[in-house]
Amino acid sequence: MVVTGLGQCCWDTLTEVGEFPLPDSKTETLRWEEQGGGPAATALVALARLGLRCRFAGVVGDDAAGTLIRNGLSQEGIDVSGLLTRPGAASQRAFIMVERTGGRRTIVWQRPTGAPLSPAELEEQFWSGSAFLHLDGLMEEASLHGAREARRRGIPIMVDAGRMRPGMRELAGLCDYLVAAEQFFLDLGWNGSEEHFARLADGLGPPAVTVTRGDRGSLTRHGGTTCHVPAFPVAALDTTGAGDVFHGGYLFGLIKGWPLRETVVFASAAAALSCLHLGAQRGAPRLDEVSRFLADRGISVPSA
Repeated sequence: MVVTGLGQCCWDTLTEVGEFPLPDSKTETLRWEEQGGGPAATALVALARLGLRCRFAGVVGDDAAGTLIRNGLSQEGIDVSGLLTRPGAASQRAFIMVERTGGRRTIVWQRPTGAPLSPAELEEQFWSGSAFLHLDGLMEEASLHGAREARRRGIPIMVDAGRMRPGMRELAGLCDYLVAAEQFFLDLGWNGSEEHFARLADGLGPPAVTVTRGDRGSLTRHGGTTCHVPAFPVAALDTTGAGDVFHGGYLFGLIKGWPLRETVVFASAAAALSCLHLGAQRGAPRLDEVSRFLADRGISVPSA
């Protein structure tokens, strides 16, 4: 059994500072790190840390960053046979400055210069043994093709909707689980109320829809009811990638067959733990860490 993911991967350079420097000034970094990032790639790293087999499809360039991205995913045990290298292209990169006092971030990023994954490049081996497909929607044609192909094969689909992008409405209608950032619903005109969220979620099509709201927790719409799951308060160092780790935890619960509320609680705990570390992927927790975190709060992880 394998979870297949299709979407964005990135090489992140992160620096932690006491406070953001003023224009035309200098400041000394408190910490400097480099690691992998990207929504779909980070969700799979989170899943791999939780003990599931994963396979990733995406695009890198033949530059140093591309090699680092590929090696980083491989070291997590992720099958990267679907991660294609575009000759002469630059991989996606990001520079992230994190402020220690308050945890604010400033991100500067560069799109990959290589052609996005095409539907024809999703070969048969990508689907072999697939139990779930996770998409971030950042390569429109390949994502839509992947969703249609997964539906044809009876593979459930989860979509990470960061914001409203071309093709995202159609993709939402094809998926079984839509897990969206708050910005996605704000793009739809959400007024912030639970009632309006329910109407918007019901109109999107997926049987289950969750919106994450940072330290305000999440709302999930399923079976005609809406539930709120609070966020776990932690002394966050950096929220980079927390939403992607949430998606990984969410997928883990779905694959284990847990009730949806318990799945969201588990995902929230995984995301909270990731915020204790700098960067998207390095802080993705392992199963025993999430279990201990929940047990310390009187919550048991459901049995598989």
